[in-house]
Amino acid sequence: MAPYLKISGLKKHFGANRVLDGGDLEVGKGQVTTVIGKSGIGKSVLLKCIAGLLSADAGTVELEGKPLSRQRADGGVAFSYMFQNNALFDSLTARENVALPLLEASKLERGAIAARVDSILGQLELAEAGDRYPGELSGGMKKRVALARALVTNPGIVLFDEPTTGLDPERKFSVFEMIEEYGDRFGFTALLVSHDIPEVFEISDRVAWLDGGRIRFFGSPGALNAEAETALAGFLEKANYGRSRKARSN
Repeated sequence: MAPYLKISGLKKHFGANRVLDGGDLEVGKGQVTTVIGKSGIGKSVLLKCIAGLLSADAGTVELEGKPLSRQRADGGVAFSYMFQNNALFDSLTARENVALPLLEASKLERGAIAARVDSILGQLELAEAGDRYPGELSGGMKKRVALARALVTNPGIVLFDEPTTGLDPERKFSVFEMIEEYGDRFGFTALLVSHDIPEVFEISDRVAWLDGGRIRFFGSPGALNAEAETALAGFLEKANYGRSRKARSN
């Protein structure tokens, strides 16, 4: 089966720093794919190049076999991006935050926008929070508002950049459950960047390990744990050791 999203030979350099140096990745439709790797290795840069927030120096990104750059020019790209720390506007209500992508980029009339926003707020159990400002919402509600904003455009793919940053273990688990549940309900494909190893593997269909500017491993979480490659094994051991130390200290 052809991949839904295909990244080939992606390169992004910042001066002499080759952050992405020929990365290849395939994402299956309806799946949850998680990119892991050391801090500062280029995971977020990869997402931003896919989303068009950064311009790649080389390589191609295809959606359903068609160049993403061409689809962007035609206005037909079904992508949404959920930022670290939600990136909600404090001066806007939850309803206004969710409506923003439609007001900025769609040709819908305001009545149709209001109806779609109210619908998505209701589906994410946020109907009563629409007139509240971000400062009046709990951490979990802020995450759902950010997700509602990402989903209001009916995207085929949602890119999640460290969606559990700054959350305690219980809330992190709730966010992963949210991604899995609403992915099934709304039918979007999810591409995540996460440091939460091994918790994120619970919802991941595929895991990609980014190291040295390239995807060094791609496969199921089970295959990842069986991988004998020395550098990957060392990375996983350090990630799990760091988490176990935090657990002992709490």
